[in-house]
Formats: sequence, C-alpha cells, structure tokens
Amino acid sequence: MTLSVQEMSDRFEILDLVSNYCDIIDQGRFSELTDIFSQDAFIDYSAMGGAKGSLNEIITFLKNVMPMFLSTQHMISNQQIRIDGDTATGRIMCFNPMEISGNPVFFLGLWYIDEYRRTDEGWRITKRVEEKGYQYNTPEGMELP
Repeated sequence: MTLSVQEMSDRFEILDLVSNYCDIIDQGRFSELTDIFSQDAFIDYSAMGGAKGSLNEIITFLKNVMPMFLSTQHMISNQQIRIDGDTATGRIMCFNPMEISGNPVFFLGLWYIDEYRRTDEGWRITKRVEEKGYQYNTPEGMELP
C-alpha cells in the first residue's frame, strides 16, 4: 500500500494522539483529555467494568476511580488505523497492568475501538469503546464506582 504524504502525516498524528492518551491516563492528568477527545465524544469503558458517557462524565469518573491504583501502564500495539478524508477509525490493542495496595499486580487485555475526526485543533477521538480481551489476577470483589 502506497501512502501519500498527507496520509502518512494523518497516521502519525493519530498514533501520537493515542500514545498521548495513554500517558495522560498513566500520569493522572485527566483534565488534559480535552486535548485528546472532541467535546462531543462518547467514551465507553464498561466492557472492563468502568463507566460510559460524555467526555466530562469520563473525566469525573477517572478522577474518582484512578487514585485507588498505585500504578498503571497502558501499553498499546497492533494499531490498525483506517483514514477516510477527515475521519478515521482505529482498533488499538492495549495491555494494562494495574496495581492496588495490598494486592498483586493484575492485568487487563483489551482493544480500543475508536473513531477520529480532523478538527481545527488537529485529530481528536470522537468515540472510544473498549472491547474486552481478558482479565488476569483481578482482585476478588473489585467493583468500580
């Protein structure tokens, strides 16, 4: 497949967007998600036990839930991006070890099923839905608010 310079630029911008999302989540800088998602974005973390809703609802959810974790790492791979003009779709694999005090590290395997849109500020995620792969060593009785 031969890509144009614009297609390569778009692809790199989207890949940076997805990587920046992971860093923002792992560093706990949730308010910065406004630089990643469009204001009208829909985000669905429910496949892995989280919330779903608007960007503001998800930022509130993350600010309430993520402090229980001592550390997290969102490691992404197998990034399949399909660009169609000013929109794109993606399927991104994520391996996510997480640590809670008093428990062994547990692991989540999932995919992000994404929709993207080019805006005046650059590419933004307009929809993100988690697709469950697996959970390993999840603390018994763990419930996310």
